[in-house]
Amino acid sequence: MDPFAGSRVAVESDAIRMELARPRAAINLRGRPGDAGFIAAIRGTGIRLPVEPNTWAGDDERAAIWLGPDEWLVVAPDGEAATFEAAVRAALPGDPWLSLVDLSHNYTTFLLSGSRVRDLLAKGCPLDLHPKAFRAGCSAQTMLAKSSVLLRALEDGGVVEIWLRNSFADYTARWLLDAATEFLRE
Repeated sequence: MDPFAGSRVAVESDAIRMELARPRAAINLRGRPGDAGFIAAIRGTGIRLPVEPNTWAGDDERAAIWLGPDEWLVVAPDGEAATFEAAVRAALPGDPWLSLVDLSHNYTTFLLSGSRVRDLLAKGCPLDLHPKAFRAGCSAQTMLAKSSVLLRALEDGGVVEIWLRNSFADYTARWLLDAATEFLRE
């Protein structure tokens, strides 16, 4: 059984809506955040790098998600990974600290929304997902039902993006649908 059965939406109710997010470019970026030249080169592409742990900056179209003190996942429109990489490499020729890896085809992204999203995620995630702790602008690398995931809170009210490796997508989608069953009866 395909959880999405040929549709981008697996389930839709007031409590839970689960859909496949549209494809986007995803670039793993490493560099020195204290280097003004590095920061300027990235800003030149229209991306602002968050330096506070477990946050993201940008919008739905272009964003940088903090992964570590010198590491980010840069999200851009589908097909723009090569353009982003070329612009950054041209601005920072020979930078020994610079690393750019196109991971666009490595990830599946689910978009969860609805009044019970945090309750659903809490069933398989050890993080405090209360809106005061995990609000819009927050991100976290964590586990969800034995899958390594990257969560990105898009809105305070309960819109969360889940980034995960393609090989875990089917399992995680099935787990989410099973875990959501009680909320779909409300």
